[in-house]
Amino acid sequence: MANKQELIKQMISMQKEFMKYEQANGVTPEEYYMAPEGHPLHKYTERYNEISMQVLNMAHEEKGSSY
Repeated sequence: MANKQELIKQMISMQKEFMKYEQANGVTPEEYYMAPEGHPLHKYTERYNEISMQVLNMAHEEKGSSY
């Protein structure tokens, strides 16, 4: 399993790639949420959310808290 810093770096990399794509092409809500297979944004939101939840869970574990 990746550590929290690696996951955060992955999230930042994903954000940069998204911004680069958006600035070059624009993004519709359909592309953002339901991009077809083969599209650069295919499953972007799902992957990003999975990673962010891992980071959130790790942070809660570190602090001994829950949500």
